[in-house]
Amino acid sequence: KYLNDLNIVEVSELLNQFESSELIMIFRLLSKNRAADVFSYLDSEHQEMIIHASTDVETREIFDELYFDDIVDIIEEMPSDIVKKILKNTDRKDRHLINQLLKYPDNSAGSIMTTEYVDFQKNMTVQEAIGQLKKTGKDKENIYTCYVTDKKGKLEGVLSLKELISKKDSAVIEDIMNTNFVSVNTHDDQEKVADLFKKYDFIVMPVVDHENRLLGIITVDDVLDVVDQEVT
Repeated sequence: KYLNDLNIVEVSELLNQFESSELIMIFRLLSKNRAADVFSYLDSEHQEMIIHASTDVETREIFDELYFDDIVDIIEEMPSDIVKKILKNTDRKDRHLINQLLKYPDNSAGSIMTTEYVDFQKNMTVQEAIGQLKKTGKDKENIYTCYVTDKKGKLEGVLSLKELISKKDSAVIEDIMNTNFVSVNTHDDQEKVADLFKKYDFIVMPVVDHENRLLGIITVDDVLDVVDQEVT
């Protein structure tokens, strides 16, 4: 009851004070969704304790609820035996995306991006786009900025949720999207990314490859981590 009344960050700070046996017992008191959120805020030592003590089913349940950028951050801090256990308990599609993110250079935009974003086709109507958002939005890290891509995945425009819901259902995405957008390349240095966030007051930014194909997004919480790293 006490844990349920706390913010997930406060729960993680509390759990970070416990040793392995107590930690596992308390962690298992949390609901599945809440446990995954708390897990992402734990320090790497306590994350390792939990994964080591968890069954394959429990490991899968935790990582099914995490965003890709958080999974990559966790994997980068773990010893090889724990990494193998994590990857074994993710499905093939997720495992491919995780491995792809791990290949980007350290401190690059690609290394801190997540692949969970909202994208539409430009010939969709507002009604169709909102319908798609309702179906898939719960699995996305950010739904407030949506992206418009062509059939090859090239980024063609950006659209805010506010703009989307304020238009008529019959309006076509191509007519209301903003084509004057700022993006970063997967190999851009994370310091450059942080500077752009500060310059434009962004909360999210698209990440593209050299052919302007949309590969992911970077959110402001990831940039704050970058700024903290640079300062310390």
